[in-house]
Amino acid sequence: MGPKSKKAPGKKKMTKAERLRLLQEEEERRLKEEERRSEEFEELALLEGCFPEAEKLKREMRALAQWKHYTQCDGSPDPWVAQEMNTFISLWEEEKNETFEQVMEKSKLVLSLIEKLKLILLETPSSDLDSRIALQHQEFILCLQERLSMKVNMATELLLRQASNLADLDTGNMEKVIKDENVTLYVWANLKKNPRHRSVRFSETQIGFEIPKILATSNIALRLVHTRYDHITPLFPTAFAEGKQRPVVDEQFNEEESTDKAITEEKSFTEEKAASEDEQSKTEKEGEFSSVQEEEAKNEASEATVIRRISNYEEEEFQTTQCELEMKLLSDAVSAAQLRLVENVVEMPEALEAYEVDLCHFSPLGGVYHLDILELPPQCKPVKGWVLVEILQEGLQKFTYPPEITEEPDPESAFPPIEVTLEIHKDVIFFDRPKVVRWDPEGKFWRSDGISGVYYNREDRLLTFSMDTLSPVTLIQDAHINMPYQSWELSPIGTNKAVIIVKTVFIELQIHIKETLCMLASVKLKGKGHEFHLKGKWMAPIPFILALKEAGLNIFPAIYSHFYVVINNKVPQVELKAYRQMALLSTAFSFGWSKWNMVCNSTRVVFRVREHQSEETEQSTWSLLMFSGDRAQMLKMQEENDKFSETLREGTEFHSTLYHMMKDFASPVAMERVRHSDCLFIDSVCYMLLSIRVLSYS
Repeated sequence: MGPKSKKAPGKKKMTKAERLRLLQEEEERRLKEEERRSEEFEELALLEGCFPEAEKLKREMRALAQWKHYTQCDGSPDPWVAQEMNTFISLWEEEKNETFEQVMEKSKLVLSLIEKLKLILLETPSSDLDSRIALQHQEFILCLQERLSMKVNMATELLLRQASNLADLDTGNMEKVIKDENVTLYVWANLKKNPRHRSVRFSETQIGFEIPKILATSNIALRLVHTRYDHITPLFPTAFAEGKQRPVVDEQFNEEESTDKAITEEKSFTEEKAASEDEQSKTEKEGEFSSVQEEEAKNEASEATVIRRISNYEEEEFQTTQCELEMKLLSDAVSAAQLRLVENVVEMPEALEAYEVDLCHFSPLGGVYHLDILELPPQCKPVKGWVLVEILQEGLQKFTYPPEITEEPDPESAFPPIEVTLEIHKDVIFFDRPKVVRWDPEGKFWRSDGISGVYYNREDRLLTFSMDTLSPVTLIQDAHINMPYQSWELSPIGTNKAVIIVKTVFIELQIHIKETLCMLASVKLKGKGHEFHLKGKWMAPIPFILALKEAGLNIFPAIYSHFYVVINNKVPQVELKAYRQMALLSTAFSFGWSKWNMVCNSTRVVFRVREHQSEETEQSTWSLLMFSGDRAQMLKMQEENDKFSETLREGTEFHSTLYHMMKDFASPVAMERVRHSDCLFIDSVCYMLLSIRVLSYS
């Protein structure tokens, strides 16, 4: 039997003391990490105090704007004061026999009031706007819109009564074009009823109608009113979704009311306590009346001083506590409002009929073209120096075409469609062929049926189509035609100034931001510069976003846009924290799109970052940063790599915030600029990032 084989040396067994030591070291590291995380979050909270501070300043600016309107005394009503609005509407209704020029002049003030009311509803936080006041503003908007439409009809009737006096010498018919920056009226009165005169063109333009013989021989007028505004589409078509998110702020508003109540009770308790202490001290002083008079006076004076100091201290402490509570509640309200901007609705919009336009998917652009066939009213007749006119009690009447009841065996050939040619306004951009839709007054929606033979002349911006009967029409475009974005970048361009560049399939936009204002600095269509009416105009963020949308430059996703665009959807809290912290750093750092953001799941975002150098200095190279809301890390990989890796870059460590991550390698000058950034500027940058949503829609 051979010798026994030796056992391989086993792993040295760890003693109990060594295990305890390792556990203790691990626990110390964990506690140290938690302490550091806590310190970083506390410092971030101090920096993010700029958001409630900005909201407080905006409240003061809104109050100042109201005061300025009051002191101007320019005769225009204050949209906030219901009595002034009611008086204005009543007085306007009493004005009779206004010409179309007078109505157009008055409409400038009316449209301004409508815009102010809309901005109040959009800009004022729900915690500052009572629901009754909000409803009242919406009613005023609808009332002004209805009155303006009524005034346009009355002015048209007044004009048509004088058609025979304004008739053209060549054709014998009346043709009139009246135009201003908001409205253009085209009206034609068929006075001669010539069956061969079936082509109606206005003022040597291509705008007009091709009418069938039956209309050419009828006592009618054709009217086209092009309004740059849209008073037909429902005010807030997405209210169903926004309404679901309202309770968050309502709860906070209720909490604020209860807190104010608690503060009031606390204040009364403090005053009672001070009063009782005062009485007690007086009683004690009466008991010690045996002292010398001079010493008594000194004691009384010193006691009074102490009481005053205590009272002042308590008052200061109360005011400090109240201010802290107000700022805390305001901070929570601001965060809730910001979060709603990046939240998506869960339920898809209701399914519609094939012919009904989905306003969540499409946007009406270029205003509304009101097309009408009108019955020609009785004409003015001069009699012995007098002008006699028959005024119909029912007012301006529409001519029914085709007739509802007809004895024609083939009504389609007897009442053929009417051909219409419109001009698209130069201030609206269509990236695809415009789609024409007509208004359904009964169902109160836009519909796509009943329109045929659509032809678009892109060079002359003319659109020709045929309709079975005339009604208001508008042009629609896919609201998400510029989504998702191909790339984006946020960079500083000066002290408290930044630029956001968004590139899509069709356009590249450069948006400048400063203080509470935004400006469209550049528009490139398919790589070429494009002159645009909005360029160079500074506006507040919400009016700026509305103006871009109305011009067809929509890069602002709505809460339901994810149903119509393939996106890399991120968790709302992660997206919100990323935008807030990017805005905090936007005075000193540049951020940009990364293709690796698509690779990450919804709980993390990846983007490029670098410290912004002065124009004289060469810009540093981009680094890749990954962020999950409470954990930031610099990645070892570069944008050009072929494979994604979460490996941490050498010489860096994990941090809880973007601010502390950047602090590790940024220059002292850059961090100084960050700490001294203007709160209104930071708030505006954050609002634009939340509105464009570059991390989810790129």
